[in-house]
This record gives sequence, structure tokens and C-alpha cells, in this order.
Amino acid sequence: MSHVPVMLAEVLQALSPRAGGVYADGTFGGGGYAEAILAAAPCTLYAFDRDPDAIARGAALAARFPGRLHLIEARFGDMLDRLAERGVTGLDGVVLDLGVSSFQLDDPARGFSLRFDGPLDMRMEKRGPSAADLVNTLPERELAELLWTLGEERASRRIARAIVAARAEAPITTTGRLARIIHSVMPRDPSGQDSATRSFQALRIRVNDELGEIERGLSAAARLLSPGGRLVVVAFHSLEDRIVKRFMAEAAGRAPAPSRHDPAALSRKRRTPRFALLTPRAVLPGAAEIAANPRARSARMRALLRLPEGEAA
Repeated sequence: MSHVPVMLAEVLQALSPRAGGVYADGTFGGGGYAEAILAAAPCTLYAFDRDPDAIARGAALAARFPGRLHLIEARFGDMLDRLAERGVTGLDGVVLDLGVSSFQLDDPARGFSLRFDGPLDMRMEKRGPSAADLVNTLPERELAELLWTLGEERASRRIARAIVAARAEAPITTTGRLARIIHSVMPRDPSGQDSATRSFQALRIRVNDELGEIERGLSAAARLLSPGGRLVVVAFHSLEDRIVKRFMAEAAGRAPAPSRHDPAALSRKRRTPRFALLTPRAVLPGAAEIAANPRARSARMRALLRLPEGEAA
């Protein structure tokens, strides 16, 4: 595999694969994490990906690790059920590399990237409503709300208005046309980021229900972790990282104390945490990695430990 994932050394250190362990890679992608985990220790790995292309790419890696790498075409939010079907009810570690993969970004036919003109698709599973369906059918107000909430785009209303006007002339079916529509009403971003980036992000997240998937996946992973097991997550933007940070803090008993103005909350007994934070704050990529791979610059890694039974955080 030529694909090198972001923060590989940091992820391996946090996951700490051991001989005989059973692990899950919820976002197989190009197989970089999977290959490194399997090479680090004689363990078993269940690798999930909702993208059929990713599963097909993984066949060569599975052949190199016969009986140790099991590829599963499914969303990582469904890992609890998919693993139960295979008789797996506990894991020693789970790794999640959130967002879109490099393979998806680099394929013009998938319609994820601004760098290429391709069909306005963005579907990881290649089924269900596409990004083109959204931009051509959503009411203007709903489209603006989508761009604001999922893209944190402050000019969401202006962009939504431009999209609705353009689609009245002809359906918007390509990434290139959508980008041009957005550029026509957006000034150049001083940071150098393409001014259509946030809108593309919002559409992709909505098409694939990425935030809902993260919440389901974190919950499933926490339920599957055996005592001593580790959950390692790499996020790439604030919406993802906010969900991960909140989930891990609550699991480790770091949630804010109840308000003294809420007697009902104060009377509820706080449960002893079953998890501990391995990363009190997000771990960031080093300068050398960012220089070698600019896509790493926004990465944030967090890790959680399932405590041994009877041990408090």
C-alpha cells in the first residue's frame, strides 16, 4: 500500500497493538492504518469501509495477512451488529480516521474535490441522494441553513441565493459549475483556501450523514472495548472534533458538573467512569509531517482507554 495516513506514528503509539489482540479499523480507506497495525503485532483486524472501492482495494492487503485482516463493507456506525454476526463481542482497540479519504478526493468521478471538474456526486457508498440532488431540490432557506450549520459558512444565504438562481437556468450537475457559482458571489479568501471549500464540505457531510455516523460509531466502539482497550480518533475539522472531544470527556467523567440551580440534577448520583482520557488535549501533527503532507495540517487526534474492571479514572 502506498497510502500513508495522517499521524501514523501517533495513532500506533496510542492504539498500542499487542500480540493476540483483536482490533477494528472503522475507516479502512487506503489501508495505511490497517497495514501498520497488522505489521506492529500478530493480531487480528476487522476493517470497515462504506465505500465499495475501498474494500476492493483491500483485497491485496488481505492476501498478505491471510486470516488476520477481515474486510467488511459497512458503515463503522454499524460495527456492533456487523461484528456480532461474526461472533466478535469485544475489541482491544478501535481506530477511526474521520472524513473523506485521499482516494475519494483524488478521483474526479467521485465528485468530492474542487480540484477537478466531475459529476457532483460525493456519495461514499455510491447510493442514495447525491450532492447534485441536494443543490437542485432543496429550498433556498434549507440550503442556506445546511451551508451554515455543516460548513460554518458565514455567507450561506448569499451562496444559497446564487445556487437557486443558477439552477433555474439549468440543473447543476458538476463540481466545476457549482464552484464557479460560489466563486461568482464570494471574494477570494485571504487565507488562500478556496472560497467554495466550506460549501463543498457541508454538502459532503449532509450527503453521507457524517456527523450522525460519528456519534453512532463512537457509541458502538465504546460498547465493544474490552477492559484495557483503546479508542483512537483522528478528526479533520471542528465539527468532527467537537463531537469526539465531548464524547470522550463524558465517557471519562469529565463532563461539566450539574448546575447548582438544578436540584434534580444535583440529586442524581454520578456514575463512576469506565474510561480515562489518554490525551487530555488533542494531539497535533508535527511540522515535518505538515510540510510533507499539507492535508495533515488540520488533523486532531484524541484517544480514550477502557479502564480495567473496578479501577476508577
